[in-house]
Amino acid sequence: MELLLLSNSRGPDGRYLVHALPAITALAQGCRNAVFIPFAGVTMTFADYTATVREALAPAGIDVVSVEDAGDTRAQCAAVAAADMVIVGGGNTFQLLKMCRERGLHEAIAGAVRGGTKYLGWSAGANLACPTICTTNDMPIVDPKGFDALNLVDWQINPHYTNALPEGHRGETRNQRIAEYLVANPERTVIGLPEGDWLHVEGQRTTLHGPFDAVCFRAGAQIEPLAPGATF
Repeated sequence: MELLLLSNSRGPDGRYLVHALPAITALAQGCRNAVFIPFAGVTMTFADYTATVREALAPAGIDVVSVEDAGDTRAQCAAVAAADMVIVGGGNTFQLLKMCRERGLHEAIAGAVRGGTKYLGWSAGANLACPTICTTNDMPIVDPKGFDALNLVDWQINPHYTNALPEGHRGETRNQRIAEYLVANPERTVIGLPEGDWLHVEGQRTTLHGPFDAVCFRAGAQIEPLAPGATF
């Protein structure tokens, strides 16, 4: 398998996917067609979301087609199976998982990627590659009928990771929230992935890329920093 899992879509200058475009271009080598899964987009139409991604990835030579354009749910699953790359955009992770599961795409995507189809996902799309979506930052605006995700990797991602707390805020920090998750799920590992960073998964090897240190959380252990270039 080969996956590129981004924390976020926009760079510091606001441009879409430009910060990771060289890595995306490398991932896309040899890919003739890419199917985009737009279902995490809630405040935009799926057509508009697809158009945004298509424009952003054109410099990488990727021809992006929405899975919606394939036809009925059976045709959508067939389109995923025939694609060289599956792209899963960010937005709301709960809606993304719900719609993928309802259409049978949950199994279709996992099977295709395990069979060699490249996977590109950011934010919610990165969460979807994990065993579950339980370490997303999103509100559960819909019921996905379970939290099990694609299980393409054996660790969790917390995208947009920061432990910063606004002055005067009395809620839990991100570290505290992840600690709660690990008390309930002590067998899991969580990677806190700051904005601007991404993980490149190639077979059993995962490498951290980007300008910032990530952090690794395990139950009962000290938080471990991961420097860019770190592998696990």
